[in-house]
Amino acid sequence: MQTRLTEMLGIEHPVMLAGMGGVSYAPLVAAVSEAGGFGCLGASTMTPQQMVEEIREVRRRTDKPFGVDLLTAMPGDLEGQVHQLIEEGASVFVAGLGVPSQVVELCHDADVLVINMCGKVEHARRAVAAGCDLVVAQGTEAGGHTGTVATMPLVPQIVDAVGDRVPVVAAGGIFDGRGLAAALALGAVGVWVGTRFIATPEARAVPGYKDRLIASREDGTVVSRAYSGKTMRVLRNSYTDYFEQNASELQPFPAQLGRSMGDNAFHLGGGPETEGVELDKEGLPAGQGTGAIDALIPAAELVHKFVAEAEEAISRMAEAASGQSAPVSH
Repeated sequence: MQTRLTEMLGIEHPVMLAGMGGVSYAPLVAAVSEAGGFGCLGASTMTPQQMVEEIREVRRRTDKPFGVDLLTAMPGDLEGQVHQLIEEGASVFVAGLGVPSQVVELCHDADVLVINMCGKVEHARRAVAAGCDLVVAQGTEAGGHTGTVATMPLVPQIVDAVGDRVPVVAAGGIFDGRGLAAALALGAVGVWVGTRFIATPEARAVPGYKDRLIASREDGTVVSRAYSGKTMRVLRNSYTDYFEQNASELQPFPAQLGRSMGDNAFHLGGGPETEGVELDKEGLPAGQGTGAIDALIPAAELVHKFVAEAEEAISRMAEAASGQSAPVSH
């Protein structure tokens, strides 16, 4: 399935792995890229040295293109980390929580593309004005840090605003190939998928995270500032309930991040070896597609399923438009 996105990134399928902090490590990134999608390391929870090691591990596992995701708003040496990802061979830098104006020229000088996560039309306009090469229009249905506008109205509005200058990728609540087909119909050139890829054998996760995803219903998430001070969609639990009832205690980013970690409620970058995780208070980012997740599926198989299901959905739409009935597979 070829689109403007596949041509720009040099990939086979317009399916991008979200750079999820604590989840998108080398095994998952390499599996998605090797399957023809676009893998992206979630480096926001890594130390600079860990990031370098993970990039090198991706390179050992695949020669396909991949990116690195960092948060512009996080304290630290963003420029230094961007230098490192360039030197280690990443082909794309993905920035969340702000436009990375200070490193766009640095990336372009090294032939590295810059992608910006956007939750509003104005965010996309600022990203394009700063020189970003592609924007991800992320609706509020997405897991993790998210805004207030839903995917369905957000994507076409961002396409109308900047789509004549840069490609737009859709994100937020997309969990199968029907979502990819819908994104293409809205004018996007591909999809950025997070939560569905957490429920894979390759994803890194604290104990119980994947089981909670599989058990959760579509209404089991909540947008909360409890874990970082910024709006984040997570699985609802006693910790999010507490801060809904005691909002006056919430602190701004990153002070609230320190609070949640101090409360043993948020194990940033934790993996299966992490001890002391209490699932009823742990910050577990998840999107509204959780109700559709009922099993772990290998990442490569997911990439291929997205494409096959999208092609089937597009075929059904074409047949419906021509007045013919199309069979629905189950």
